[in-house]
Amino acid sequence: MLKHYLRRILFNRWAAFAHDLFWVPLGLLTAYWLRYNLQEIPPPFFIGFIKLTCLSLPVYGAMFWFFGLYRGIWRFASLPDLIRIVKSVTLGSLTVTLAGMVFFRMEGVPRSVLLLAPLLLVVGLSYPRLCYRWFKDHALRLRKKEGVRTLIAGAGHAGELLLRDLIHRQEYLPLALVDDDRKKHNRDILGVRVYGSLGDIPDIVRLLEIDLVLLAIPSASRETVKRVIAQCVKSGVKCKTLPSIHELSGNQVEAAQLRPLTLKDLLGREAVEIDHHGIAGFLKGKSVLITGGGGSIGSELCRQVAELEPSQLVIFDHGEFNLYEIDTEIRSSFPDAKVVTVLGDVKNSERVDWVFKKFAPEVVFHAAAYKHVPMLELNPAEGVQNNVQGTQVVADAADRYHVDRFVLVSTDKAVNPTNVMGTTKRIAEIYCQNLNSRSETNFITTRFGNVLGSAGSVVPLFEKQIKAGGPVTVTHREIKRYFMTIPEAVSLILQAGSMGKEQGGGIFVLDMGEPVLIKDLAEEMIRLSGFVPDVDIKVVYTGLRPGEKLFEEIFHENENLQGTTHPKLQLASTRKCDWDWLTHVLDDLNKAATSRDVKLLIKHLREVVPEYQGLHLSDSVVKSEEPVALRVIAGKAS
Repeated sequence: MLKHYLRRILFNRWAAFAHDLFWVPLGLLTAYWLRYNLQEIPPPFFIGFIKLTCLSLPVYGAMFWFFGLYRGIWRFASLPDLIRIVKSVTLGSLTVTLAGMVFFRMEGVPRSVLLLAPLLLVVGLSYPRLCYRWFKDHALRLRKKEGVRTLIAGAGHAGELLLRDLIHRQEYLPLALVDDDRKKHNRDILGVRVYGSLGDIPDIVRLLEIDLVLLAIPSASRETVKRVIAQCVKSGVKCKTLPSIHELSGNQVEAAQLRPLTLKDLLGREAVEIDHHGIAGFLKGKSVLITGGGGSIGSELCRQVAELEPSQLVIFDHGEFNLYEIDTEIRSSFPDAKVVTVLGDVKNSERVDWVFKKFAPEVVFHAAAYKHVPMLELNPAEGVQNNVQGTQVVADAADRYHVDRFVLVSTDKAVNPTNVMGTTKRIAEIYCQNLNSRSETNFITTRFGNVLGSAGSVVPLFEKQIKAGGPVTVTHREIKRYFMTIPEAVSLILQAGSMGKEQGGGIFVLDMGEPVLIKDLAEEMIRLSGFVPDVDIKVVYTGLRPGEKLFEEIFHENENLQGTTHPKLQLASTRKCDWDWLTHVLDDLNKAATSRDVKLLIKHLREVVPEYQGLHLSDSVVKSEEPVALRVIAGKAS
């Protein structure tokens, strides 16, 4: 099979070469005939024609091969092929002229022939190629009567490239294009008409019985994507899209890249530009420890750090299966990377100390945390032990073993917290900020909002509810949240880490863009699934959960936010407190957590974070592991 394929290619190339060589004497002969008004060529000049032909054949043949006329395929002949033809003919003509003057002084060669022959040769070489391509395209379109009846939204460069690819695929039948640029309306692109604007999609779908709409606008804004989805839902047709400009990264546009629209397309913003050189210099050749490496953020940190060629990557997590999964993935994707996986708990000071002593990390990313707000309202002692005590254990080890940089992954829920989760993360921030001034280690905090698709987030819940046929549950009509993609958040964490050498103790606040109404998020996810909100799938409002607030904040009013060299990162100043007092109250807090004395635990949380009120414990909490103390708190809340 391979031999047959190679023979076919070789035959086609030699056939094309023979065709081009045939045009060399034909072009010269035609030039002579035109010079003598299509009359008989005088004998002395005919001898000049013979000499010129004998000289031209090897010269032009060499030029055709040198400029790669046979690397391309006639079926896909285009402007680059024409440019190669012009270059080869131009250089060949100059070479033939100089050689003719040397060998026979160009006797019997009229000057007009030297001008006409190259022009005729360019036409002779290019015209058959273009005719062949037109014939194949036209014949394919006439022959192609089956396939998914397709409309392409976007008649720009990407739309044209996609259309060109679809024409050659039997599974698609492109029938129409739409574009908001009115100058393109009623024009044809490769024989397919631009019928109108994006708003005309429903009418065109009915007119041409369209089955599939393809969004071919890689730079499409969130609003444009929402418009297209709304039109497709209204028309009852499926919709797919090309990747964004950032995802394409210079790759060729083709049908194989088409994918269903996702929530990321709806919530996406401009691609975040990061300083790859600075981040690579910060991590390349370094020993890097990532706690919580099996979680949503931690696993993406492992992926992006592994790309930067650290001397070793130590992945620490208490979840056996999550640790196994990320270990397998990193070893498969980066076979040359030195990866160490450690099963352990950040609360276990002996285990943490062993890790630092054994692997001597130079950079630590502390992503291990409990983050589910209602769950920690039910289990506040566990939240304190993991998020506060665990952070203390790892941060103290980083200080003790003189780690260069320690990056704490925090959350917007730490600002004016109304729940245990946010309060414990705020205390972790305070501890790292104040430890920084007493340590050789640079302690850096990064703070951001929700990430799409993370474990325990609202998006997987909505997906599950939609798959089950509804209803989709939203706590409140006005509740808003900030959203980022996981890779985007991690890229900015790495960027903050690389910038933190001179900013130790500060909190890098990630620009989250505009907050999103969760109600709108639910409705858009329903539309993405091909349903109509409140018609096919109901949206039900259940009321705010314990510890939940309507609007999240990114920074506290007293943190004096200031800009950095990166447009997506801002720096919040440190709020210092007395170290002896802080360590004393945290000791009391940890003891209260160990004894499960929730009343005392709440008291100490308020001492460290006065903004926290802790009055959101409901009757359901009473059934947890601390019934007596929680009854007291729940009674106060009521």
